[in-house]
Amino acid sequence: MIGVRKAGDRGHFNHGWLDTSHTFSFAEYYDPAHMGFRQLRVINEDRVQPGRGFGTHAHQDMEIITYVLDGALAHKDSLGNGSVIRPGDVQRMSAGTGVTHSEYNDSSSGLVHFLQIWILPARRGISPGYEQKTFTDQEKRDTLRLIASPDGRDGSVTIHQDVAVYATLLGAGTSVRLALRPGRHAWVQVARGSVTLNGLTLQQSDGAAVNQEAALELTAGRGAEVLLFDLA
Repeated sequence: MIGVRKAGDRGHFNHGWLDTSHTFSFAEYYDPAHMGFRQLRVINEDRVQPGRGFGTHAHQDMEIITYVLDGALAHKDSLGNGSVIRPGDVQRMSAGTGVTHSEYNDSSSGLVHFLQIWILPARRGISPGYEQKTFTDQEKRDTLRLIASPDGRDGSVTIHQDVAVYATLLGAGTSVRLALRPGRHAWVQVARGSVTLNGLTLQQSDGAAVNQEAALELTAGRGAEVLLFDLA
Protein backbone atom coordinates (compact mmCIF):
# COMPACT_ATOMS: atom_id res chain seq x y z
CA MET A 1 0.00 0.00 0.00
CA ILE A 2 1.44 3.35 -1.09
CA GLY A 3 0.07 6.77 -0.16
CA VAL A 4 1.33 9.69 -2.23
CA ARG A 5 2.00 13.08 -0.64
CA LYS A 6 1.91 15.54 -3.54
CA ALA A 7 4.32 18.45 -3.50
CA GLY A 8 1.54 20.97 -3.95
CA ASP A 9 -0.35 19.66 -0.93
CA ARG A 10 2.45 20.42 1.52
CA GLY A 11 2.44 23.37 3.86
CA HIS A 12 4.10 26.25 2.01
CA PHE A 13 5.36 29.62 3.27
CA ASN A 14 7.39 32.32 1.57
CA HIS A 15 8.97 34.59 4.17
CA GLY A 16 11.02 36.53 1.62
CA TRP A 17 14.41 35.35 2.85
CA LEU A 18 13.08 31.78 3.14
CA ASP A 19 10.82 29.81 0.80
CA THR A 20 9.88 26.62 2.62
CA SER A 21 7.59 23.62 2.13
CA HIS A 22 6.69 21.21 4.95
CA THR A 23 5.81 17.60 4.17
CA PHE A 24 4.65 17.16 7.78
CA SER A 25 3.28 19.54 10.40
CA PHE A 26 5.96 22.02 11.45
CA ALA A 27 6.00 25.44 13.16
CA GLU A 28 2.92 27.39 12.03
CA TYR A 29 1.82 24.61 9.67
CA TYR A 30 -0.44 22.09 11.41
CA ASP A 31 -2.25 19.22 9.73
CA PRO A 32 -3.32 16.42 12.08
CA ALA A 33 -3.37 14.01 9.13
CA HIS A 34 0.32 14.67 8.47
CA MET A 35 2.25 14.64 11.75
CA GLY A 36 5.06 12.44 10.44
CA PHE A 37 5.47 8.86 9.28
CA ARG A 38 6.81 6.19 11.62
CA GLN A 39 10.06 7.62 13.09
CA LEU A 40 10.25 10.28 10.36
CA ARG A 41 9.01 13.55 11.83
CA VAL A 42 10.08 16.37 9.48
CA ILE A 43 10.99 16.83 5.83
CA ASN A 44 11.33 20.52 5.04
CA GLU A 45 12.41 21.70 1.61
CA ASP A 46 14.07 25.09 2.09
CA ARG A 47 15.40 27.74 -0.27
CA VAL A 48 17.30 30.51 1.52
CA GLN A 49 18.32 33.83 0.00
CA PRO A 50 22.01 34.85 -0.19
CA GLY A 51 23.51 35.89 3.12
CA ARG A 52 20.35 34.99 5.06
CA GLY A 53 19.54 32.08 7.31
CA PHE A 54 18.45 30.68 10.64
CA GLY A 55 19.95 32.42 13.67
CA THR A 56 21.09 30.52 16.72
CA HIS A 57 18.28 28.32 18.05
CA ALA A 58 17.94 25.21 20.21
CA HIS A 59 16.97 21.59 19.60
CA GLN A 60 16.57 18.61 21.89
CA ASP A 61 16.00 14.86 21.43
CA MET A 62 16.02 14.78 17.63
CA GLU A 63 18.23 13.29 14.90
CA ILE A 64 18.63 16.03 12.27
CA ILE A 65 19.93 15.31 8.77
CA THR A 66 20.73 18.08 6.31
CA TYR A 67 20.96 17.23 2.59
CA VAL A 68 21.98 20.09 0.29
CA LEU A 69 20.78 20.08 -3.33
CA ASP A 70 22.22 23.39 -4.58
CA GLY A 71 24.44 26.06 -3.08
CA ALA A 72 26.24 25.97 0.24
CA LEU A 73 24.98 26.09 3.83
CA ALA A 74 27.21 27.38 6.64
CA HIS A 75 26.74 25.65 10.01
CA LYS A 76 27.88 26.53 13.53
CA ASP A 77 26.84 24.88 16.79
CA SER A 78 27.40 24.86 20.53
CA LEU A 79 29.49 21.68 20.21
CA GLY A 80 32.20 23.76 18.56
CA ASN A 81 31.55 22.61 15.00
CA GLY A 82 31.77 24.98 12.08
CA SER A 83 31.37 23.69 8.54
CA VAL A 84 29.97 24.37 5.09
CA ILE A 85 27.57 21.78 3.67
CA ARG A 86 27.51 21.42 -0.12
CA PRO A 87 25.81 19.07 -2.60
CA GLY A 88 27.02 15.55 -1.89
CA ASP A 89 27.49 16.25 1.81
CA VAL A 90 25.29 14.70 4.48
CA GLN A 91 25.27 16.29 7.93
CA ARG A 92 23.92 14.54 11.00
CA MET A 93 23.36 16.40 14.23
CA SER A 94 22.06 14.51 17.27
CA ALA A 95 20.41 17.11 19.49
CA GLY A 96 20.13 14.77 22.47
CA THR A 97 20.17 16.60 25.80
CA GLY A 98 20.35 19.92 23.98
CA VAL A 99 22.29 21.80 21.33
CA THR A 100 22.12 25.26 19.74
CA HIS A 101 23.12 25.98 16.16
CA SER A 102 22.79 28.40 13.27
CA GLU A 103 22.59 27.85 9.50
CA TYR A 104 23.19 30.50 6.85
CA ASN A 105 23.45 30.64 3.09
CA ASP A 106 27.20 30.76 2.51
CA SER A 107 26.82 32.56 -0.84
CA SER A 108 26.51 36.29 -1.54
CA SER A 109 24.75 35.68 -4.85
CA GLY A 110 22.91 32.36 -5.14
CA LEU A 111 20.18 30.46 -3.29
CA VAL A 112 20.91 27.49 -1.10
CA HIS A 113 18.37 24.71 -1.62
CA PHE A 114 18.30 21.86 0.86
CA LEU A 115 16.22 19.27 2.68
CA GLN A 116 16.14 19.29 6.47
CA ILE A 117 15.07 15.93 7.88
CA TRP A 118 14.19 15.12 11.49
CA ILE A 119 14.06 11.56 12.81
CA LEU A 120 12.84 10.71 16.30
CA PRO A 121 15.65 9.03 18.29
CA ALA A 122 15.29 5.57 19.79
CA ARG A 123 15.74 7.06 23.25
CA ARG A 124 15.81 10.48 24.83
CA GLY A 125 18.66 12.15 26.66
CA ILE A 126 21.64 10.95 24.64
CA SER A 127 24.78 13.05 24.41
CA PRO A 128 24.66 15.58 21.53
CA GLY A 129 26.79 14.69 18.51
CA TYR A 130 27.77 15.82 15.03
CA GLU A 131 28.95 14.12 11.87
CA GLN A 132 29.40 15.16 8.23
CA LYS A 133 30.40 12.98 5.29
CA THR A 134 30.58 13.37 1.52
CA PHE A 135 28.96 10.95 -0.93
CA THR A 136 29.99 11.55 -4.54
CA ASP A 137 27.62 11.48 -7.50
CA GLN A 138 29.47 8.41 -8.72
CA GLU A 139 28.66 6.57 -5.48
CA LYS A 140 24.95 7.32 -5.91
CA ARG A 141 24.68 6.88 -9.67
CA ASP A 142 22.07 4.26 -10.60
CA THR A 143 22.34 2.54 -7.21
CA LEU A 144 20.98 2.96 -3.70
CA ARG A 145 23.82 4.44 -1.64
CA LEU A 146 23.38 4.09 2.11
CA ILE A 147 23.98 7.54 3.65
CA ALA A 148 22.65 7.09 7.22
CA SER A 149 22.14 4.04 9.44
CA PRO A 150 22.06 3.05 13.12
CA ASP A 151 25.48 1.37 12.93
CA GLY A 152 27.28 3.65 10.46
CA ARG A 153 27.86 0.73 8.11
CA ASP A 154 29.32 1.19 4.63
CA GLY A 155 30.65 4.60 5.61
CA SER A 156 27.22 6.10 6.32
CA VAL A 157 26.61 8.66 9.05
CA THR A 158 25.31 7.18 12.30
CA ILE A 159 21.80 7.93 13.54
CA HIS A 160 20.32 6.84 16.86
CA GLN A 161 17.29 5.06 15.43
CA ASP A 162 16.44 1.89 13.48
CA VAL A 163 16.27 3.75 10.17
CA ALA A 164 18.34 3.34 7.02
CA VAL A 165 18.49 6.27 4.58
CA TYR A 166 19.52 5.80 0.96
CA ALA A 167 20.25 8.32 -1.80
CA THR A 168 20.25 7.65 -5.53
CA LEU A 169 20.87 9.55 -8.76
CA LEU A 170 19.02 7.81 -11.57
CA GLY A 171 19.50 8.29 -15.26
CA ALA A 172 16.46 8.32 -17.54
CA GLY A 173 14.87 4.88 -17.60
CA THR A 174 17.17 3.43 -14.95
CA SER A 175 15.74 1.36 -12.09
CA VAL A 176 16.81 0.44 -8.56
CA ARG A 177 15.15 -1.99 -6.19
CA LEU A 178 15.04 -2.35 -2.40
CA ALA A 179 13.59 -5.41 -0.67
CA LEU A 180 11.80 -4.61 2.59
CA ARG A 181 11.97 -7.07 5.46
CA PRO A 182 8.63 -8.19 6.93
CA GLY A 183 7.16 -5.50 9.17
CA ARG A 184 9.29 -2.71 7.66
CA HIS A 185 7.92 0.47 6.11
CA ALA A 186 9.40 3.11 3.82
CA TRP A 187 9.19 6.71 2.78
CA VAL A 188 10.29 7.90 -0.67
CA GLN A 189 11.12 11.57 -1.27
CA VAL A 190 11.79 12.79 -4.80
CA ALA A 191 14.35 15.59 -4.57
CA ARG A 192 14.57 16.17 -8.34
CA GLY A 193 13.09 14.79 -11.53
CA SER A 194 10.39 12.13 -11.68
CA VAL A 195 10.12 8.42 -10.98
CA THR A 196 7.66 5.59 -10.94
CA LEU A 197 7.44 3.79 -7.60
CA ASN A 198 5.96 0.31 -8.01
CA GLY A 199 4.08 1.71 -11.02
CA LEU A 200 2.91 4.98 -9.38
CA THR A 201 4.27 8.24 -10.83
CA LEU A 202 5.99 10.67 -8.47
CA GLN A 203 7.10 14.13 -9.57
CA GLN A 204 9.72 16.45 -8.09
CA SER A 205 9.17 17.10 -4.35
CA ASP A 206 6.46 14.44 -4.07
CA GLY A 207 6.72 11.94 -1.24
CA ALA A 208 5.21 8.52 -0.65
CA ALA A 209 4.43 6.46 2.45
CA VAL A 210 4.91 2.74 1.92
CA ASN A 211 3.25 0.03 4.00
CA GLN A 212 2.87 -3.72 3.44
CA GLU A 213 5.04 -3.86 0.34
CA ALA A 214 7.65 -6.60 -0.08
CA ALA A 215 9.90 -4.45 -2.23
CA LEU A 216 10.26 -1.03 -3.80
CA GLU A 217 11.19 -0.47 -7.43
CA LEU A 218 12.08 3.04 -8.57
CA THR A 219 12.40 3.85 -12.26
CA ALA A 220 13.45 7.32 -13.37
CA GLY A 221 11.55 9.27 -15.99
CA ARG A 222 13.75 12.12 -17.19
CA GLY A 223 16.33 11.41 -14.50
CA ALA A 224 15.92 11.82 -10.76
CA GLU A 225 17.51 12.30 -7.36
CA VAL A 226 15.67 10.41 -4.64
CA LEU A 227 15.96 9.75 -0.91
CA LEU A 228 14.56 6.49 0.42
CA PHE A 229 13.94 5.79 4.12
CA ASP A 230 13.70 2.18 5.35
CA LEU A 231 11.75 2.48 8.63
CA ALA A 232 10.77 0.18 11.48
